[in-house]
Amino acid sequence: MNSKKVIKLEDSVESETNEADAERVVDVRGASWQSRCPECEGRVHQRGHESVCDECGLVIAVETLDRTPTLKDHAPTTDDRSGEWSCEPTNQLRVDKGLVTTFFLNTDGKGNQLSSERKDRMERLRRRHKRFTMHNRRNQRLNEGMRDIGMLGANLSIPEHVQTDASRYLKAAKRERLPGGRMPWEGLAAGAMLLATRNAGIERDPVDVAQYAKASLDRVCAGARKIRLETEVEAPPVRDRAVDRVVAALDDVLDVEAAIELVRVGERLLEVADREAIGSGTHRMAMAGAAVYAADRLTSEKHLTQAEVVAAASTVVPTSKSQIRSYSREVHDIGQARLQSLSNDALPGLVQAD
Repeated sequence: MNSKKVIKLEDSVESETNEADAERVVDVRGASWQSRCPECEGRVHQRGHESVCDECGLVIAVETLDRTPTLKDHAPTTDDRSGEWSCEPTNQLRVDKGLVTTFFLNTDGKGNQLSSERKDRMERLRRRHKRFTMHNRRNQRLNEGMRDIGMLGANLSIPEHVQTDASRYLKAAKRERLPGGRMPWEGLAAGAMLLATRNAGIERDPVDVAQYAKASLDRVCAGARKIRLETEVEAPPVRDRAVDRVVAALDDVLDVEAAIELVRVGERLLEVADREAIGSGTHRMAMAGAAVYAADRLTSEKHLTQAEVVAAASTVVPTSKSQIRSYSREVHDIGQARLQSLSNDALPGLVQAD
């Protein structure tokens, strides 16, 4: 299908003054125009942005105008153009995709002044709206977390679909009311990004994520673990082989046999901590250190002190002695009850804790 010419002006009636060409008639409504085909004298109809002859299929004209609304259509109606512009896109990284309810108490949607009765009615509706949306403050913080995710995605070159997954994880954290106290929104947002990148197979190092996040490295890793353990999110742990990392940093303290034993028992204890959600607000390296220390307490020979375990875990993520002390007790008590049901053949060397 060939074309004689391309028309770039909307509803243009300008044409070459050639009597041999077909007579062009412009529709009075401006919706379409009709003519005769210059090749076969057939009738021409407009189909979309093309004007095509019904008989031979010749494309007489092509409209190339972009008829989408311009920025001016979204501008305020005031003379000085002051006010809100309604041209922001809707996406998954905004609360309700950016769609909100706004009450104007002076004018209606067309800019007409409201009567006193209608003002009173709108005031009552606004109070009811606020009453039913008491989570507005939380939505504002969620929006801030979404912006943090977008900032991390831009700085770390993370695809948009991964950022969308991170926003879904952050919304799940909000539903479970995880933010608060030592678990800030900023840490949860960065932790959600860690989980999303790892789940998508384009993992970013937690140190790099914390560099652009508004939270410290330990809070970022703790946020990722809290989302994974206390929501319906299914994602692999951010730190795999965490027990191995702790034991590897203790190579100057442990011999090979003791290291292998602590890794084997510590991994089982860390699995128990994950299933029972022990220390869900603590990063995985601290829980790995607690599992290693509890494993050392459960074996026949005691090799480690809390200070040594803290130093070993801190080589990856900053860890405190209070974390090892408190969580190792919980892991030890639950792990001891679980391991007592196993035979000594399955786990040799396990004895009652002192």
